[in-house]
Amino acid sequence: MFGKKSEDWLIVGLGNPGKEYEKTRHNAGWRAIDLIAEKLGCKIDKAKFQGLYGQTKYAGGKLFLLKPLTYMNLSGRSVLQLSAYFHIPPQRIIVLFDDISLEPGRLRIRSDGSAGGHNGIKSIIGELGSQDFPRVKIGVGAKAHPEQDLADWVLSSMSASEEKALVSALDRAADAALCIIDKGVPEAANRFNGSKP
Repeated sequence: MFGKKSEDWLIVGLGNPGKEYEKTRHNAGWRAIDLIAEKLGCKIDKAKFQGLYGQTKYAGGKLFLLKPLTYMNLSGRSVLQLSAYFHIPPQRIIVLFDDISLEPGRLRIRSDGSAGGHNGIKSIIGELGSQDFPRVKIGVGAKAHPEQDLADWVLSSMSASEEKALVSALDRAADAALCIIDKGVPEAANRFNGSKP
C-alpha cells in the first residue's frame, strides 16, 4: 500500500420534494446543497437510493451530494442506502438542514448531537444508529406565535427580509460544509458559527 486512500464524503441537504415546498423554511438544506453543486460544477441528477444524488471529485476523494426524496420524516432511509453502498461512515456524512432556534441568516456547525426535535435528523440518527455525524444548521427563525403549529411554520414561506438573510446564510452554509472536509469541524465552527456576515 503506497499511502492512505483519499477519503470519500457525503453531503446531504434535507428538504421535501415538490414545487409547493421549494421556498419553505424546511427546504433550506436542499437549497444549500444546490449551491454546493453549483460551486463544484456537479449535477444532482442521478435517481437512486430514494433520492437524487450527484458525484464529483473533491479534496482527493469522491464527494456525493444527496437530496432525499422520501419527504423529511424518512430522510434517513435515503442517507443509509447511499452511505452503505459507497461505504461512507457517519463521521464523513455532513447534513445541512433548517433550524428554528436560530434567526434567519445565522449558522451553527456541530460535530454530533441529538435530533433537537428535527424529524429529518431524528430519522438519520435512527437509520444510521449513530449521532456522530457533522451538521450545518441553517437559521430559519422561531415560530411567530407560540401556539402556532410547528409543521405549519416550517412549511411556510419566509418574508422578504427573512429570505434575504437566508440567501446569504445558504451561501455560507455551502462554504461551511466544504470547510468541514478541508479543515475539520472545529475550524468550520470557528469561521461560520453565530454571527451574520
